[in-house]
Amino acid sequence: MAPKLLYQTVEQHIRKHIESGKWVPGDLIPSESQLSETLGVSIGTVRKAIDLLEQEKLLYRHQGKGTYVSRIDFNNSLFRYFSYGTGSGEPARIHKVTPKRERVLATADLCKSLQISIGTPLVYIERLGLDEDDQPVLVEKCWWLADVVAGLEDTELHIPDLFYALIEERFGVHIVRAQETLTADIADRETAKRLGITPGDPIVVLLRTTYTVRDRIIEYRVTRGRLDKFSYKTEIR
Repeated sequence: MAPKLLYQTVEQHIRKHIESGKWVPGDLIPSESQLSETLGVSIGTVRKAIDLLEQEKLLYRHQGKGTYVSRIDFNNSLFRYFSYGTGSGEPARIHKVTPKRERVLATADLCKSLQISIGTPLVYIERLGLDEDDQPVLVEKCWWLADVVAGLEDTELHIPDLFYALIEERFGVHIVRAQETLTADIADRETAKRLGITPGDPIVVLLRTTYTVRDRIIEYRVTRGRLDKFSYKTEIR
């Protein structure tokens, strides 16, 4: 049997993580430099393996943001809702973890944002966005209609970096559009602690309302980001 080539070792490593379910569609895989260091191979070798897996549509590259676990119909449209960058406005590779999730009942403020009645069951998800140095960049809080994403609160259910890939694949809910408002604020004690900054420091705040078919609101989201490490970029056509 011929010895395994280095790029095949990288391929096998990535496939193993996907086939085992450790990485799922929408997950951001480690960067080329991280894989290179972990596996003791050159970045060129890692790149060749990723190229081949991308051709198989097992992975999907997005320029400036990284490489994601894919699926056959995975495409660039999902990235319409993923436009964060560095403080200087360059595309950023942001990995997200989910420290908190639970079922809650809608408060008056949430009712107004989601156009629902007080007491409507919701799923609350809190996520922390980390840069390539694992430093916190943003805190994301979102509320979903529980009847649309039943089971999303289950801590055994992995939430990938590209959240909407899970919503479409697991729950069959198609995200058709989102409205966003970008503003600024100062960090309260909780936000400052999560982002590693001082209370009162300026932050970027992004408010999002997400819609599915028939113009139904299904998510309300508030993202707070460090002013020195976070930016939001959009294109008007």
